[in-house]
Amino acid sequence: MKTVVQEDVTGCGLACVATLANVSYQQIKTIALGMGITVTDSRLWSDTGFVRTLLHHYGIHALPGEHSFVSWEALPSHALLATKWHRKNNQAFWHWAIYWKGSDGPVVLDPKFTLRNHIRTDFGRIKPRWFITIQLNSFSLE
Repeated sequence: MKTVVQEDVTGCGLACVATLANVSYQQIKTIALGMGITVTDSRLWSDTGFVRTLLHHYGIHALPGEHSFVSWEALPSHALLATKWHRKNNQAFWHWAIYWKGSDGPVVLDPKFTLRNHIRTDFGRIKPRWFITIQLNSFSLE
């Protein structure tokens, strides 16, 4: 699976869904726009609803609720992570990334465009606040 890189400041959620759905950033951006979801809306990284709507559109099942991050070992096999969590003007914001635990070990697929490598194993530098469990039938890094 190829990590789709975000092309917009608020595009990390779009890029994560595109990665899971195996579509391009432009494809998901077009679908999102048709649903009234625009990259200029800061709610893309301060509200889970848009990402959940897009996951549902592609038939990807996200379990209800958000769960506090306890440890890397306690995460489910597939999850959307809320990283870089912070508050600004009394509103929470975060960066979306994907956690995947495979036979070769766990990785984080990070869509941030400034990264040299979007498949991360530097877990000490990644600070998740909470996660959404994702259920997938097939998920491969190939």
